[in-house]
Amino acid sequence: MFPRLAEQYRAVVHDLVLSLQALARSLKDRGLPASCYTCGDGRDGQGASFVANLGDNHMVRFLVSDFGISWVESRNGHELVKLEGAEAIQELQRVAEVLQQPLHSAPIGMAPAGQQGS
Repeated sequence: MFPRLAEQYRAVVHDLVLSLQALARSLKDRGLPASCYTCGDGRDGQGASFVANLGDNHMVRFLVSDFGISWVESRNGHELVKLEGAEAIQELQRVAEVLQQPLHSAPIGMAPAGQQGS
């Protein structure tokens, strides 16, 4: 059972890496600075570091690897929100959904109400 779970987690990490690369391209297409650096070859582990500047000194960082998944949101150099695991993935989904809205829509905002940094 455990080898199967480990393989499923590796598949999730791989899918997230591909999604982060696509998200970085989408943000760049919208004129927002973003980068996604990857490491590993997928066989012995893989990971990615995604960073985006959403304007007004509002930064997000999403890290994914065989060791875990995290989302950190900051403004003016101060950490606002830190999420891990499923919550981090949900926040990534929220940002991706905002990107699908027309350019004249509201800008990407901070994490949902009630989420506080640690």
